[in-house]
Amino acid sequence: MRIGQSTDIHRLVKGRDLILGGVKVPYELGLLGHSDADVLLHAIIEALIGAMGLGDIGRHFPDNDDRYKGISSLLLLEKTAEMLRENGYKVVNVDSLVIIQAPKLKDYIPQMVRNIAAVLQCEESRINVKATTAEHLGFIGNGEGAMAQAVALIDEVR
Repeated sequence: MRIGQSTDIHRLVKGRDLILGGVKVPYELGLLGHSDADVLLHAIIEALIGAMGLGDIGRHFPDNDDRYKGISSLLLLEKTAEMLRENGYKVVNVDSLVIIQAPKLKDYIPQMVRNIAAVLQCEESRINVKATTAEHLGFIGNGEGAMAQAVALIDEVR
């Protein structure tokens, strides 16, 4: 078994959709980034890449490569799932956390879990997504950005 962890942070801005876990969450601000800036999926992707010992998300999906400009992070997760299969691994479980002051995410988390499990071809029970606020502290608490953390456990396919 191998474990990987990651943290990702993006700025909240006007004029962008808020995409988290592949779900468009209604809100007046969205995350800024080269792709769709899905901070949750980016943390999960990088945790999986790290568990495989293959570097980081920027090594595989660089933010200066036009192929990834505006791309759905669900597609990046699909490419990561292919990397898992090619390297002989399967997902044991993923535990993740989104830290954002607003909006509240509880109604959207079940769809995020479904999206992630479907792409990773595993049971939904193996995917956990949590959300919390920053209690109005710092850049997240001031509504300037969002952060996600993820831990992924993988195992060799036998």
